[in-house]
Amino acid sequence: MDKKKKKQYILIFSLIFGILVIDQLVKILVKTHMHIGEEIPLIGNWCLLHFTENEGFAFGMKIGGSTGKVILSLFRIVASGALCWYLIHRIKKGVRTVPSIYLALIFTGAVGNVIDSCFYGLIFNESYYNIAQMFPPEGGYAPFLQGRVVDMFYFPIIDSTWPDWVPIWGGQPFVFFSAIFNVADAAITIGAIWLIIDQIFFSKKDEEKKASKTLVEEIEKK
Repeated sequence: MDKKKKKQYILIFSLIFGILVIDQLVKILVKTHMHIGEEIPLIGNWCLLHFTENEGFAFGMKIGGSTGKVILSLFRIVASGALCWYLIHRIKKGVRTVPSIYLALIFTGAVGNVIDSCFYGLIFNESYYNIAQMFPPEGGYAPFLQGRVVDMFYFPIIDSTWPDWVPIWGGQPFVFFSAIFNVADAAITIGAIWLIIDQIFFSKKDEEKKASKTLVEEIEKK
């Protein structure tokens, strides 16, 4: 293995390991020190630690029933495996490091939430009205693949009410940004946004560079 590929492997898998450790550490601390619905202000009233559990997709979106949870968990596992294979395949090919970084962020976020949905139901008891225990004597709150994802970061930057003159929503509460998320969700979001920006602004330049290089090589051969 050449030095460039070795450095890329070390960078990517150090990044994956570091984010996973932080993600799981924060989740375990929240799960074992707070009950669901408990809220701790971090910076005023717009940056809060608000413990909730997500039964479905990222940012609190849901999918119904036990069957839905199992399907979602299996989908996460398959998607994570496919991303891991693709990531290793890219590094072996010796491609640019930047795409590997944003793919690693997406992969790490997916794995972070897979761990919750697969194992948290087995190793924790319920967090409603009580602080959960890790490895409780009576067992966990859900079977394998049916755990809930722990979310905690809440940034209600604007917490107000729609003016009465606004059609439909007038007088109703308005919160911007109302999603509650975790470190894994943040990694997925950053990776996805970075991917889109990279594809729009940089991929075309890379293709042009490759085309120019190929043309130069062909001329030199002649």
